[in-house]
Amino acid sequence: MLNAGLTLTDSLEIIKKQIKKASFQKIILEISNDIKGGNSFSSALKKYSQYFPNLYIALVKSGEASGKLAEILLKLSENLEKEREFKGKLKGALIYPVIIILAMIGVMFVMITFVIPRLLNLYKEFNIQLPLTTQILIFISSLSTRFWPVVVGSVFFGAFFLKNYLKTKSGKYYLDNLLLKIPVISNVIKISSLVNSTRTLSVLIGSGVSILDALTIVVETTDNVIFQNAFARIYKKVEKGQSLGICLDEEGIFPPILVQMTHVGEQTGHLDETLMRLSKYFEMESELAIKALTSLIEPAILVFLGLGVGFLVMSVITPIYNLTSSFK
Repeated sequence: MLNAGLTLTDSLEIIKKQIKKASFQKIILEISNDIKGGNSFSSALKKYSQYFPNLYIALVKSGEASGKLAEILLKLSENLEKEREFKGKLKGALIYPVIIILAMIGVMFVMITFVIPRLLNLYKEFNIQLPLTTQILIFISSLSTRFWPVVVGSVFFGAFFLKNYLKTKSGKYYLDNLLLKIPVISNVIKISSLVNSTRTLSVLIGSGVSILDALTIVVETTDNVIFQNAFARIYKKVEKGQSLGICLDEEGIFPPILVQMTHVGEQTGHLDETLMRLSKYFEMESELAIKALTSLIEPAILVFLGLGVGFLVMSVITPIYNLTSSFK
């Protein structure tokens, strides 16, 4: 709309009419009123930082300063679209195994708590030696039958406690550090962090934002605490005058291609273009890493399902076989 010659307030008015959610309509109206009152677009957005992240506000501010707001907004929209697409790929790769595992746990809980006890009562009426797997199943089943409300409550309480612990600084650090040590998964985490950070740096630097301000935003937008801390240390070193490429190399967690290409980008004066090429390269690598992860998860789930079903079958069928043998 800005490229078509409409004013910012007229554009916001059209957007407001297109939005169906009343609460967001109100926000757009208040932003428009702030602009009419003499405030800049970026300062109006800053009042609603819970909806518009620092990356968004910084790019808008840069667009206002350079007089290229329409171009900057186009870059921002492309960046948001790529970010959403990338996150969608990650979620799509993980949603299938998560659903299968949860369904399996639910079915096993119902069987052990309500179905298996009826079969096991049959074995108690006969004086036969029960195998170890059946004894274990009887013990688990008796606990589940008698204390299933406690078990369910403990699961929900544990999940609630874990969720709140992972929100703390120490919990987030422990989880992110653990994820970076798990084979295959660590590769996906590393590459996804590099995709977001290189793309964000490229868009910010290419839009006229200073490298220090860009690094500040990267620190705030990076999900993994390990990489977040690394970028925070890099910010301090760059602030003292060190090269970005040297700082990346000193951290030891960034791949050589990122270090070398950053050096080249700094020397040629095209750091934003170099970082964008790197983000596309890491995005391709992430797709391969996700495919490798899913190709390993599916057989692992099948093996896990097979072991669980095998344990149940052996525990239930073996005593029946022993019982028929004793009758013979």
